[in-house]
Amino acid sequence: MNLAELSQQDFKALVNGLVDDRLCELLGDPDLGLPLDETVRARLKESLASSDRVTGDDIAEQLGLRW
Repeated sequence: MNLAELSQQDFKALVNGLVDDRLCELLGDPDLGLPLDETVRARLKESLASSDRVTGDDIAEQLGLRW
């Protein structure tokens, strides 16, 4: 990959991805490996079994956010 040939949008996406990856490496997931509470486990199973889905766009609209 030649950085000089990237568009501004592609370069920005590349930098964002690198920063995200690095932050994940440094911070990690603080909940990784912790047990799930039974209430949370039951709600997760119920949610996964349901065919109802909400998109990120729907949530953003409900919260008045713009992508």
